[in-house]
Amino acid sequence: MAASLINTNVLPFKATAYHNGDFVQVTEADLQGKWSVVFFYPADFTFVCPTELGDLADHYAELKKMGVEVYSVSTDTHFTHKAWHDTSDTIKKIDFPMVGDPTGVISRNFGVMIEEAGLAERGTFVIDPQGKIQIIEINAGGIGRDASELLRKIKAAQYVANHPGEVCPAKWKEGDATLAPSLDLVGKI
Repeated sequence: MAASLINTNVLPFKATAYHNGDFVQVTEADLQGKWSVVFFYPADFTFVCPTELGDLADHYAELKKMGVEVYSVSTDTHFTHKAWHDTSDTIKKIDFPMVGDPTGVISRNFGVMIEEAGLAERGTFVIDPQGKIQIIEINAGGIGRDASELLRKIKAAQYVANHPGEVCPAKWKEGDATLAPSLDLVGKI
């Protein structure tokens, strides 16, 4: 199902997030007009999850400079997110909204709900300013994600969005050469 979400609009949702000491409402409309990352993880107070969220927090300033907002999402409540933020040194570093999805609506909208467990898969979704999903990454529960690789992918997505007719090859990094698909390139790469 995840592959079918590429270039589709984010489905409607309404949730409460813990953000900068407050509880705030977040909807799909908040993802419009800027690049966004929706970062699903199974649960607060676990093992791999804080390492991923801490890594993302360490890269948050650079993401903000790129015009990207991050929304972490688990099926925990916003109250649980606050308690985790208040008690974990790693999670205290987080400045992005921590969205509660206790009903699983958002996790189901993005196709990452593990129904039998009531938890979300490790899913990362990059959404463009038009609200369309451009990147999807889903990892098994025991495999943590790397925020620096996410940054590279977002830079590539932003480059392609700003340069119609060009594409970014494997391992592309900002400043590297791109490709302009054409009949002349067929069989030459």
